[in-house]
Amino acid sequence: MKLILKLLVGIIAGILIGLVGPEFIVRLMITIKTVFGSFIGFIIPFIILFFIASGVAGLGQRSGGLVGKTVGVAYLSTFLAGIVAFFVASIIIPNISSGYQSIEEGTAALEPLLNIEFTPLMGVVTALITAFVFGIGVAKTGSATLKSMFDEGKKIIDLVISKIIIPFLPLYIAGIFAELAYEGTVFETLKVFGVVLVLAICTHWLWIIIQYITAGSISKRNPFQLLKNMLPAYFTALGTMSSAATIPVTLRSTKQNRVKEDIANFVVPLSANIHLSGSVITIVTCTVAVMTLTPELAMPSFTQMIPFILMLGVIMVAAPGVPGGAIMAATGVLMTMFGFNEAAIGLMIALYMAQDSFGTATNVTGDGAISVIVDQVSEKSK
Repeated sequence: MKLILKLLVGIIAGILIGLVGPEFIVRLMITIKTVFGSFIGFIIPFIILFFIASGVAGLGQRSGGLVGKTVGVAYLSTFLAGIVAFFVASIIIPNISSGYQSIEEGTAALEPLLNIEFTPLMGVVTALITAFVFGIGVAKTGSATLKSMFDEGKKIIDLVISKIIIPFLPLYIAGIFAELAYEGTVFETLKVFGVVLVLAICTHWLWIIIQYITAGSISKRNPFQLLKNMLPAYFTALGTMSSAATIPVTLRSTKQNRVKEDIANFVVPLSANIHLSGSVITIVTCTVAVMTLTPELAMPSFTQMIPFILMLGVIMVAAPGVPGGAIMAATGVLMTMFGFNEAAIGLMIALYMAQDSFGTATNVTGDGAISVIVDQVSEKSK
């Protein structure tokens, strides 16, 4: 919650600087935004490489049948959540955004004081393929040396995110909104984005209900009683903004739903790393909003969105347990598949971080539903 308050301060400060600040200060804020945005682009391939390679390699150490069931249910949940979010967003957002000024329109844009470009060492697709090649290879060969290398690399990138990127985000967001305010489009953008955030949260709740109706039907239990038992995990995740940090509460709530202890102890920690239905709902909803408001980004069709959602489910495997890890991993896909520029990426990060706690709470609560389903499937397979 402290991060959200800092981001809110950054937004307000950025708007005030853009509206009444001297041109030099506005250009300084734009410079900070540009340089930091380039640094984020540089880090993205490392996030993909180390997090996915470490996560996939770790799966090889666990029971194959149970891993397959858990990964399959979690990935299906994440994919279907993205599909639901796309239909909801594509129906509602174009209607609420009609008549508003585009985020690219307004007065002439200011140039940064200087441009420092960090060239990524590899592309997003290259990082993704490399991660799976080495992750699967380590899982098959059991190479302790490579496994340790990827785990240590993941820890280093975790530190970069938690100690550099996350603390610097309020200033980065301030630069984005200073530029929007200077160009005269900030208030129109905020009006639309306020509705988008409410829409994302409502879609979260809709998907949670769908998950528990499904779990209740499979287990022949009251879905709303199952959901009631998971509320402590939901509200804990609102405060921690981390699926990993909420695991102890998620485990306790899941066991209250009569999930076998060995199943819960396995499925909950694994799902905390691979099940991100709430995060995908937010990213898809915000993607539709940003593309609707940005002239050079064409609204994707349903067939174009399917590969994007499928890729999101893969790219966020073992996303870091720090706030904002999912969107950091997803920015590479947004740039590669939809051509998002720096301004669009900045707005995506601002939108995502504003509701990160709700997305995480949805992920965590959904882990309980997945545990019930896997428990029932495992019992029937016996």
